[in-house]
Amino acid sequence: MGCNKRKKKTCSKGCSSKKQRKDCICDIVRRIIDAQHEVRNDCHCDSSCHTSIEQLRGKKHGPRHTTIPFMLYDKCSCEPFIGSGVSKTCSCHRHGFECIESPIFRAKHFAKGSKCCVNLELLLPISDGYETSTGHCSHACAFFPDDTRVTDFQATGVCITVDLSHFFAITCLDPITPWE
Repeated sequence: MGCNKRKKKTCSKGCSSKKQRKDCICDIVRRIIDAQHEVRNDCHCDSSCHTSIEQLRGKKHGPRHTTIPFMLYDKCSCEPFIGSGVSKTCSCHRHGFECIESPIFRAKHFAKGSKCCVNLELLLPISDGYETSTGHCSHACAFFPDDTRVTDFQATGVCITVDLSHFFAITCLDPITPWE
C-alpha cells in the first residue's frame, strides 16, 4: 500500500515520535492477537483498544468472545482503510467468485519474521443474521447504514496481509465472536 505522490494531509498522530507512531499500531495489533490466542486456548474511553483487550481477557464465567474487531486509518489519506478480497461462492448449484470489501478486520497473525506485517481477515457487518447491503463503498460509514442496525460481524475467510507502518491510527470495537 503506497502513498503515491498525493499531497499529504495533516493528520493527528496517536503517538509522539515517528518511531512510536510506527511501533504504536504494531504493538496494539500484537496485543490483540495475543489476547485472541489466549481466549481460544483457555484508559478512560468507553471504546478503546486497551479496554477491548481487557474485556477479551476478562475473568467472566460462561462463553467468552474470541475476537477484537478493529479499523485502521491510512497514513496518507487519513481515512479508514477498506480492505478487499475475492471469495469463492456457491449459490443455487452455481459456483463463482465475489468481491468482498470491509473496513473491519480481525488480526490473525504476524507474517513470519515480521514485526509489522500482519495477516488480517475481513469481517462483514451483519444485521439480525443478514449481511448489510453495501455494494462497493468508498467510505467506512456506508458499511453501517442508518436504516439497518449492524448487530454482529461475519467471518469471511478472506485474508489480506498489510504492513501496519502504512497506518497512523486504529479504532477497536468491543470484543465479539464472529459468525462463521
